[in-house]
Amino acid sequence: MITRAAVLERRGRFTVARPVFARPRGEDDLGSGPLTVDPGKARVGDLVLVSVKPGSRGARGRVVRKLGRPDVARDVIEALMLDRGLRRRFDPAIDRAAVDSAEAGVGGGGGGERAGSRRDLRDLATFTIDPRGARDFDDAISARRLDDGRIRVWVHIADVAAFVRAGSPVDKEARRRATSVYVPGAVEPMLPPALSNDACSLVPGKDRLVVTAELEFDGPRVRRASFYRAVICSDERLDYDRVDRIFAGREQAGSPWAEPLDAARTAARELAAERARRGSLEIVSGEPEFAFSGEGHVVDIRLTEQTESHGLIEHLMIACNEEVAKLLASRKLPTLYRVHEQPEPARIERLVAQLASLDVPTPPIPKLMSAAGAAELVGEISRAVDRHVRRTGHGRLALTSLVLRSLKQAYYSPRNLGHAGLRSTGYCHF
Repeated sequence: MITRAAVLERRGRFTVARPVFARPRGEDDLGSGPLTVDPGKARVGDLVLVSVKPGSRGARGRVVRKLGRPDVARDVIEALMLDRGLRRRFDPAIDRAAVDSAEAGVGGGGGGERAGSRRDLRDLATFTIDPRGARDFDDAISARRLDDGRIRVWVHIADVAAFVRAGSPVDKEARRRATSVYVPGAVEPMLPPALSNDACSLVPGKDRLVVTAELEFDGPRVRRASFYRAVICSDERLDYDRVDRIFAGREQAGSPWAEPLDAARTAARELAAERARRGSLEIVSGEPEFAFSGEGHVVDIRLTEQTESHGLIEHLMIACNEEVAKLLASRKLPTLYRVHEQPEPARIERLVAQLASLDVPTPPIPKLMSAAGAAELVGEISRAVDRHVRRTGHGRLALTSLVLRSLKQAYYSPRNLGHAGLRSTGYCHF
């Protein structure tokens, strides 16, 4: 059966469903015009989910669910998710299996047994940093200054594999979903709530199972790296706004996570400076945050720009991902790398011409430019654009878009071809 979001209309003595969203070319559709339907308890003007057999155009469809009204933003978002094939709920059997996994674990021995075979890091001060509205917390940070001036950072990632056995019903459903899907005001999780919002969420005050990358920094360079499974207990759930207030001196950091946060900040600053020196892209983007009324209407839209708190997490995660990629490459293990090929020189020349026409200062173009030279130059251009935006106070979205459109798209590949945007010889998404 094909299901589509539609609005019910009256056509003579028939009730018809007019599809709300256009379909990508090549996908099954209900047809270009309205479809005669059996409305059930829905009324004309309602936003509904309609079901019809493939190839049965001209036949009557059936309203399977009333979704709300087409002039209510939250109802339209829900309709879009369903129209694109998201189920918006888990089968009860999958939910039950997830609860059983959360309680028993893969080996069926309970949380104590699972934690006993791991490195115990529960006494290590640990914190998470996420958006204010985040519901699940899948990564956490610990950091410590060493006597010789180096900084040790632990990046903890929720160990989902500890609760999801390969080939189990939960695993098969997660494979079908592939990822969690986020939209304004809602999320379609890859895992049932018993895992995504509880057992696999690194909430404060609860013992949680993780995979940890332990990195020792001497300035921006990683001198030692190790990877292992551990158990942690987060001390604080921080958000980006709060961390920025702490960095600005408008709020006091608490114990025991104040010193680790400061150490992580220092390590991230060193990494940021080194990446600028090696010519990586400087892309500062923003994401819109939507506020909804109780009735589901959009009442406010705020553009959240990347700040130092975002940069702290970003730079530490990049370092972690590079070290994991380095380890996997050295052991010749099958891996999906995140690849970003070097840009085409002609496209970078065109970018410089576009920016010059907009009075954005850019570095000079060499007479003969290789792909490697273009990658280095576009890094300089991205920093010039950032300086221009900070000086003038406008143009961030448009100018950043111009820079990004001049580059090749990043993709996943079993071949390690490097990441030009990061100026990295190997990168993966750990």
